[in-house]
Amino acid sequence: MKTCLITAMLLAAVAARAEPTAYAIDPTHTFPSFEADHMGISVWRGKFNKSSGTVLYDKASGTGSVEIVTELASIDFGLDALNTWARGKDLFEVKKHPRAVFKGSLQSPVNGVPTQLVGELTMHGVTRPLTLVVHSLKCIQHPMLKRDYCGADASGSFSRDDFGLSAGKDYGFKMNVDLRIQVEAVAQP
Repeated sequence: MKTCLITAMLLAAVAARAEPTAYAIDPTHTFPSFEADHMGISVWRGKFNKSSGTVLYDKASGTGSVEIVTELASIDFGLDALNTWARGKDLFEVKKHPRAVFKGSLQSPVNGVPTQLVGELTMHGVTRPLTLVVHSLKCIQHPMLKRDYCGADASGSFSRDDFGLSAGKDYGFKMNVDLRIQVEAVAQP
C-alpha cells in the first residue's frame, strides 16, 4: 500500500512538471474561413488558402498559446474578380498589410480540453481583442509521421470596420464577420 502511494505521488509530480509540446500548424490542413454580409441580402463565404503558425500546448492542464499567421493575398471567395478586389486598396491593401496575425492563449479547460482561445487579432495595421470558442480539440498519433497530431475547430466574430475595413458600409453592408478556423498541427521533434 505504501509503495502504491509513493508511486502515485511520483507519477503526479512528473505529470505536474510535464513540459508543453510545441506544434507547427499544418498548412495543408488549415484554412481559416469566414462569412460576411453582402448588401444585406446574402452572405458571402470565403477562406484563406495560406496559413502558418505554432501552438504550445500542455495537454495535462489544457492550456497553452497559439500564433497563426494568415496570408491575406490567399483570399478565396470562389470568384477571381472579388479575390482581386479584396487584395486591393479598397479592402485588405495586401501590398501594405500582407498578413493577419492572431496571438492568444488556450483557456478555460473542461476535462483537460480548452474551451476558449483568448487573444488579439492584428489586421490592416490594427490590433483588437478577439476571443474564439473552441468547439473541439483532439490529439492522436499521426499514422505516417509517428508523432502527436492535433486538430481543433474554433469560431468567433468581429466587426471589420474596427480594423479600418469599412468597404460597403455606406451602402448598408453589415460589418460583422463570422470567423471559423479548423486547424491541424504536428508535434515538433
